[in-house]
Amino acid sequence: MVHEANVKQAAAEKQLKEAQGKIDVLQAEVTALKTLVLTSTPSSPNRQLHPQLQSSGTRGASRHVRNKSASGAFTSSPGKPEPSSISIAAKEDREPAVPALLSLILCLVPGHSVSVTFDPSWQERGEGLCTDSRQMDSVLYAEFLLWKENPSVERSSAFLSRIYREDIEPCLSFTRSELSQLVQSAVENNSLTIEPVAMSALPMVKASAIECGGPNGFRAGIETKCALSGMSRLCRHRIKLGDKGSYYYISPSSRARITAVCNFFTYIRYIQQGLVRHDAEQMFWEVMRLRREMTVAKLGFYLTDQG
Repeated sequence: MVHEANVKQAAAEKQLKEAQGKIDVLQAEVTALKTLVLTSTPSSPNRQLHPQLQSSGTRGASRHVRNKSASGAFTSSPGKPEPSSISIAAKEDREPAVPALLSLILCLVPGHSVSVTFDPSWQERGEGLCTDSRQMDSVLYAEFLLWKENPSVERSSAFLSRIYREDIEPCLSFTRSELSQLVQSAVENNSLTIEPVAMSALPMVKASAIECGGPNGFRAGIETKCALSGMSRLCRHRIKLGDKGSYYYISPSSRARITAVCNFFTYIRYIQQGLVRHDAEQMFWEVMRLRREMTVAKLGFYLTDQG
């Protein structure tokens, strides 16, 4: 316990020193910016802040220096001062969310190039960033409550009928329409099997989209056409419909779409069987999350297996 306390104390002291160092740097920059602004008066203007007061040769040199800035220079209209660019070094070449006070100070300095190092803690505080907010749709919630009174997996209710029309059918709509219908029926009947293709020492081979079961039906990753989309992909998984002996190799995207629909039906069955011990609102938001997963998968986004 003493060792753990010492470790935590050392980490806290290190974070405190780093924070104090960042505060000192920001305070020094603010002081320098205030000095630049206050030293320019109508009677004694600061020529650094007002490039139009400099000679033509000096202005050319200043313009040349500003054009080297990482963020580029803004063009100004004739007769107006040229504001120089503000170079902000950010990670991944993205414009960071600079704190509001520092942004205001930077805007008050029209003729001076300032370099500000991006601090990840600015984004952690959420300044200038959108948050994942949500608002319940009253129509959808009313349909869910009505379905919850007598839950079932039949699509006769307005709740499931809408989800079939807006999510399930589009998500399971592939190029091979006949096989798509068989897949949807197997998902509804809870008789579809998805399994990874076993790794072996066999080289990558071309194979047909349908592989019969047996000793030769369980292979390494096969580069072939996806049985559902018809596109040539590295198929690491295969599906089996019911007790039939045929396997269909599928691409990662097709697998993600099928899995998203299966996850939805699994949760609906849990509610039907009384296994979910949440209130109605929590159930509703979980259903909405699963609907979002189906939409995302339909649009082609999926997580890749690492290793």
